[in-house]
Amino acid sequence: MKRLRSFVSITLIGGFMVILPIAIFLWLVEWLLGVVRSIIQPLSHWLVEQTAFTNHMADVLGVLLLLCAFFLIGLFIKTSVGEWVHDQLDEWLTRLAPGYKTIREVVSQLLGGEGNTSLLKGEVCRAYLMGRAAGVSVTAIVTAKHANGDYTVYAPTAPIPTSGFVYHLSAECVDLLPHVSVEEAMRTVIACGSGSQVISEIPPNAAKLEYTNNEKGH
Repeated sequence: MKRLRSFVSITLIGGFMVILPIAIFLWLVEWLLGVVRSIIQPLSHWLVEQTAFTNHMADVLGVLLLLCAFFLIGLFIKTSVGEWVHDQLDEWLTRLAPGYKTIREVVSQLLGGEGNTSLLKGEVCRAYLMGRAAGVSVTAIVTAKHANGDYTVYAPTAPIPTSGFVYHLSAECVDLLPHVSVEEAMRTVIACGSGSQVISEIPPNAAKLEYTNNEKGH
């Protein structure tokens, strides 16, 4: 009976682990489509009423027009006039909307705008928060490198990597891990440390590169 109960529970957990990521992915896609649909809905309704387009055709055209609008806006702000307009609008929104500046900086950091390093394209590192002698380290992502050689790192917390802590560390407290991608590091955080061998076990072909990079930082 105990063996049967163990078999049933393990099988149910296995099925749950297969379905859950798919369900979360579909939910995120549905949420994103809902946001896009709400933006283009007025245009879609107008196209359906004024043309022979179906709802799906109008939605597709609306998305294409939205992407074209993003492209044209990006092209405009690359000009001197567009840059001036953007600066004035940015200053006006910062003054009138207190939370706008914080949101802009978060988006800029995530996407790597305004000269920042994108968090998604950052370098994974092993950060020794209390110095190497303490032997305590965390998985972190380098978000800024300073002129004096110091690093600013973001250490995500498990199991939700979008929350975490920011630390400013000297170079000797940071080991860069060029063989580890941000996606791999985030997976170990979401799994509460499971699979962290990729952090501690350095492939032979990456060991020399990592040693060279760390020596330059130190």
